[in-house]
Amino acid sequence: MSNKSVAIVGAGIAGLASSIRLANQGFDVHLFEKNNYTGGKMTVYEQDGFRFDAGPSLFTLPELVDELFKLCGKNPRDYFNYSQHHTVCRYFWSNQKSVTITSDQLENIENIKAVFGEKEALSVKEYLIHSKEKYELTAPYFLEKSLHRRSTFSNRAVLKVIRKIPSLGIFRSMNSLNRRYFESPELIQLFNRYATYNGSNPYRTPGIMQMINHLEHGIGAYLPKGGMHEIAKSLTLLAKEVGVNIHLNTPVTKVCTKDKCFHSLLINNEYKEFDAVVLNSDVHHTYAHLIDDKVARPNRTLAQKPSTSALIFYWGIQKNFEQLDLHNIFFSKDYKQEFDNIESNKEFWVDPTIYVNISSKLEENDAPKGCENWFVMVNVPPNNGQNWSEIIEKTKEAIINRLSNELKINLEDLIVTERVLDPILIEKYTSSAGGALYGTSSDSQLSAFLRHPNKKLGGYKGLYFCGGSAHPGGGIPLCLHSAKIAAEWCIEDLVKETKSQGVDESLKSV
Repeated sequence: MSNKSVAIVGAGIAGLASSIRLANQGFDVHLFEKNNYTGGKMTVYEQDGFRFDAGPSLFTLPELVDELFKLCGKNPRDYFNYSQHHTVCRYFWSNQKSVTITSDQLENIENIKAVFGEKEALSVKEYLIHSKEKYELTAPYFLEKSLHRRSTFSNRAVLKVIRKIPSLGIFRSMNSLNRRYFESPELIQLFNRYATYNGSNPYRTPGIMQMINHLEHGIGAYLPKGGMHEIAKSLTLLAKEVGVNIHLNTPVTKVCTKDKCFHSLLINNEYKEFDAVVLNSDVHHTYAHLIDDKVARPNRTLAQKPSTSALIFYWGIQKNFEQLDLHNIFFSKDYKQEFDNIESNKEFWVDPTIYVNISSKLEENDAPKGCENWFVMVNVPPNNGQNWSEIIEKTKEAIINRLSNELKINLEDLIVTERVLDPILIEKYTSSAGGALYGTSSDSQLSAFLRHPNKKLGGYKGLYFCGGSAHPGGGIPLCLHSAKIAAEWCIEDLVKETKSQGVDESLKSV
């Protein structure tokens, strides 16, 4: 089977994972990346003695990474290690309320009871049970398998899930669902926040997305030893060991077709032939720049609203804050207004919800002694020509004012180094449309079914899709699921093709 060759375009986490799966099956795999590093959004930089993970900061379902090493006969612990942190997140509201969520659900119920009362604590307990039920019911079929293959829907278990869809909250918003459980506006806001895990609006995204919180509350949050970038770093090493040919600083100009078959890439004005192509690139970028105009467009998918983007400040802070932990959230006063402003591009910087990640809480070498490395992020709309220089200035002022007031200190005086990542730069580095972090949003009931399938359908051959803008969506776990679905589909097709060609050759010899 090694005579079959596969090209992977894009070395994000899904591109790395799919390349590993294909190379492990004996295919000749070439991975092309326009940047001088692998990992896509999951990159790292160091400045003035501080180390920052520039991209994703939350790690759940680590077994999906381990699976790739085990698949190749390797011990994951020889390459990649992680630990579960007891404190999952600390939440702060401007009315001085705060609560700490940990990896122990019984402890969480007591923490919530102490702040919000026994009735709300019991409601949270019930809510988490239902979140787990929804996740375990739907994930095996709607996240781990393709929604675009008949085989996914060909057994009774899936039909049972489909029959339950009306009761899963798909016809009401996440906010509407959460209001049925909780009276406290703070708890509604806390659980509404999980819509942002796939770049969506809690006042629009279906209530079935309630299941997202189970990844964190029910299964647990982790941190890789050495930081989040170790995920990409270890998978890159594994890819090389199993024979993936990685080509950095090598942008792909075109993905070429002949007779509805994707058969070559245009790279540096030279055509390179392959038996299949896997795209780990943003779907909008793919159809706008990589695929010939004659190829049928998935118009309904391309018409979907992009997910939110992010404005991130990387700050070296010359102080330790005992009241903060690895993950911290400072909520806006009016969450509905915040999302309305994001959608309308109107003053979304005035009172943003602020996420502060401090990896030096666990990785001491990420900051000089007595200092902390702050990854400070707010949700913003994708780039469509806004004045980001002005927005950055106003957002920074709003963040510093809020955090200074919350922490009772002049935060600006403590910032000794700074770097900023905005939607323009995110788009530049990752080719994601407008710098959207998760491809399209999940703000409609059909959004899951309108994500791009993991294979180009409609009679086309040889093109597969993985990554955040393809099914099942963005975030590390979903990108790894996406890579598995795309790679397995590609392998299946190439094996069939090989067998077919073997029959053809035997007939010729006869």
